[in-house]
Amino acid sequence: MEKPDKSPTESKGERIAKVIARAGLCSRRDAERWIEQGRVSVNGNILTSAACVVSESDKIIVDGKVLPGKEKTRLFLYHKSAGLVTTNKDEQGRTTIFDKLPPDLPRVVTVGRLDINTEGLLLLTNDGELARYLELPATGWIRRYRVRAYGHTSQAQLDKLKKGITHNKITYKGIEATLDKQQGDNAWIEIALKEGKNREVRNVMEAIGLNVNRLIRLSYGPFQLGKMPKGAVLEIKPNILKDQVSGFFKNKA
Repeated sequence: MEKPDKSPTESKGERIAKVIARAGLCSRRDAERWIEQGRVSVNGNILTSAACVVSESDKIIVDGKVLPGKEKTRLFLYHKSAGLVTTNKDEQGRTTIFDKLPPDLPRVVTVGRLDINTEGLLLLTNDGELARYLELPATGWIRRYRVRAYGHTSQAQLDKLKKGITHNKITYKGIEATLDKQQGDNAWIEIALKEGKNREVRNVMEAIGLNVNRLIRLSYGPFQLGKMPKGAVLEIKPNILKDQVSGFFKNKA
């Protein structure tokens, strides 16, 4: 393998992983892994390290295809149905969200994930850097969910979650949980959290003796599911996007 003809000490250009992420192929972390796997070349040279700076004149190839040009950052709301996997390709052959997206949608990545049995709001963007920014707990955006869980609970028990909880050796930060109603053997609960660890809602409910049998994400930060039909995609207007994530665009400028 040849060494790339660009070094990270050059004053112009940007890191290759950042350029790939902004093109909407993946996140920056995924781009770094792709580079380590030898899937990226610059000007005919296969990269083995993400410590490479490129400019607009460089020819970047990812998986045998020319990297798409830089596009204006866009954000979409998507109403995910239960039964869809949040991944580009599933090894088990299950249907993914990308199998169901409208064909005229640009290449997009997801902001975080919803597991196969979770439905509701999922954010999509053509800018991998924006996806990473919105996923970070430091962004401070609250995710809200509506939960139906088998079992009985009380508001007093749910209030204890505000202090955080440890379950199966994983510590979860404070969660706001409000009991909506107890309907037979099922409790309906509204949950708000910032951290968003893998299967956090299901695991926290399990820790207090509840088994989640339906989970709907209602909102992600300022963006709401509202009355969007299942499978619908709605683009956020550019001026609203810049207003809601002004910190991202300020750092990007």
